Amino acid sequence: MAMSTLFLFLCLQALLLVSQLQASTIAADALLSDQDLLRRGRGRGHDPRTGNLSSAPGYTPVPVKGEDVDWLEFPINLEYLEAEFFLWSAFGYGLDKAAPELVSGGPPPKGGQKAKLDPFLLEVIKEFAYQEVGHLRALKKTVRGFPRPQLDLSASNFAKVVNVALNTTLSPPFNPYANSLNYLLASYLIPYVGLTGYVGANAHLQSPTAKRLVAGLLGVESGQDAVIRALLFEQKDKKVVPYSYTVSEFTLRLSNLRNTLGRTGIADQGVIPRYILAGDQYFVAYARTPAQILRIVYSSGNESSPGGFYPRGADGRFARSYLPKPRP
Repeated sequence: MAMSTLFLFLCLQALLLVSQLQASTIAADALLSDQDLLRRGRGRGHDPRTGNLSSAPGYTPVPVKGEDVDWLEFPINLEYLEAEFFLWSAFGYGLDKAAPELVSGGPPPKGGQKAKLDPFLLEVIKEFAYQEVGHLRALKKTVRGFPRPQLDLSASNFAKVVNVALNTTLSPPFNPYANSLNYLLASYLIPYVGLTGYVGANAHLQSPTAKRLVAGLLGVESGQDAVIRALLFEQKDKKVVPYSYTVSEFTLRLSNLRNTLGRTGIADQGVIPRYILAGDQYFVAYARTPAQILRIVYSSGNESSPGGFYPRGADGRFARSYLPKPRP
């Protein structure tokens, strides 16, 4: 086992051990309950010296008002996408079974399926799935939110994105669920977009609660992106069988596509030497606006033209403001 993989494996095992020690006995069918995901939330209160923030290190959900609501509602779209993608890939089911109270009547995603993952990556993606369900709970306890939007997790949707990025039509079509390497490349498409959105939202937040939540979410999303990029960097020169492209070439083309669709200039970098992590000239994370994110996840380059992972469009005031108004 390569050193970087061994290091990540040991870190994940340590995290899982700590989680097991801190959690009380939980039935197997309740792995994604509040008790499991928010097990460290007991005993938190409000400290008058810190306003809405608890003196405990963990986050305490407190409803926010004003413009903070819009900035915290928009990323719920991305958290739904990540939660469903990781849940389906790791467990073979999504939020409707894992945490049905978070769905709020939204339609089930299209095309989700269990991925063929090696044991190590399966543990990683399970952990990511737990994290995303926790993110949704934190956000929806802080703002009202909205029902799960229609999502397209189908292999054919991922294949379309890859074909556009490579400017070709792969044969056989790219299948994100076929093996661990394909799945890592598909995962490369998702958490990083939400990460840049949190960076972009930060400057607009007003309340201590909103700032605390976004900082916490950004920390974990950055960790996910770092794990994905490290695992891809370890295989950067490997060919993505049965195609002629290497892992680095795949990531470069996917990053270039996101830069093109988002119309941001360089806000994305492939996994190559000197760019194991993405950052600007100061090694500071890039930021994106809601409109730029919608252009990417819609695969259209236009925040007013739904498609891609959101065939009916995203939700929240920001996303709805770009959608064409229905004719009277």
